[in-house]
Amino acid sequence: MTGRITALDLAQAELSEATKAYFAKCEEKLGLVPNVLKAYAFDEKKLRAFTDMYNDLMLGESGLSKLEREMIAVAVSCVNHCYYCLVAHGAAVRQLSGDPAFGEMMVMNFRAADLSDRQRAMLEFAVKLTEEPARIVEADRAALRQAGFSDRDIWDIASTAAFFNMSNRVAAAIDMRPNDEYHAMAR
Repeated sequence: MTGRITALDLAQAELSEATKAYFAKCEEKLGLVPNVLKAYAFDEKKLRAFTDMYNDLMLGESGLSKLEREMIAVAVSCVNHCYYCLVAHGAAVRQLSGDPAFGEMMVMNFRAADLSDRQRAMLEFAVKLTEEPARIVEADRAALRQAGFSDRDIWDIASTAAFFNMSNRVAAAIDMRPNDEYHAMAR
């Protein structure tokens, strides 16, 4: 698999100027174009749907901080053993928290990290939604409200967890590999 982004042989589509500009912006801001974007680039419509949802969930207006959203990504990806997302979003947690050890704890087992009651409630909900979605009941939402989350926040927690469950499954199915650069980031 050396040098390959996925186990599938899908040629990159001819990208629009807007997508080329988006990739250039990624290169400028991150120093790389994430392999997940390259993986989706075989179909610009699918790429745009993925990036629109990702950008809304992870960067849009929310009562959740960017770090909290990345923590959800990592907790869900840990349950699912998603190599791509643990590497990429583990780097984001290290960067946003300014604490490499915290980022490593999150990747290995979020319960080992020094979390606030709010963060713990958020991550326990995301994990339960990942492991046992049919067992989510009003008491689970009530626990989030008790921890200080609004109903809109609960929507955002659920949507972020759901997005990463979907992404983890696609990444596993196609053996998506993270960019090598993520391993050294924020250490």
